[in-house]
Amino acid sequence: MIKKYIFTMVLLLFTAACSQERAPITGIDGTAIPPAFANFPDMPFPNQAYIDLSETKALGSGHNWIGSLVFTAPYTPSEIFDFYMSEMPKLGWTEVATVRARVSHMTYIQAKRAVQILIEMDSSDTSMVTITAIPNENVVKGKA
Repeated sequence: MIKKYIFTMVLLLFTAACSQERAPITGIDGTAIPPAFANFPDMPFPNQAYIDLSETKALGSGHNWIGSLVFTAPYTPSEIFDFYMSEMPKLGWTEVATVRARVSHMTYIQAKRAVQILIEMDSSDTSMVTITAIPNENVVKGKA
């Protein structure tokens, strides 16, 4: 009898949790971000970005994922560079180094993690972006 009661309560809680409406994840201009990017809430993504699942190798989700995330977006590398220069600090990332070049490099740190963003031209009208996140135990507690 008690097992049946506990099972029923767990089932009700699970059903209630699943039935709650969740607000869609939105980009900078308020448009919905594709679900493929939902596991990476600590990173900004430009609108109309498309994840390359064959090249993406990421473990974990939320604010603890590590690995490489690869996507394309219909913007020039310069526009993508400017986007990340503007948006990364808004999510609490601190700039370590940036190099704007044919293949641009950007490095940021935050809460015992570091990310490197590589931006390059994919075709005449799109850019390919690779974001690599790694643990960074050298970050001093209380600082980025």
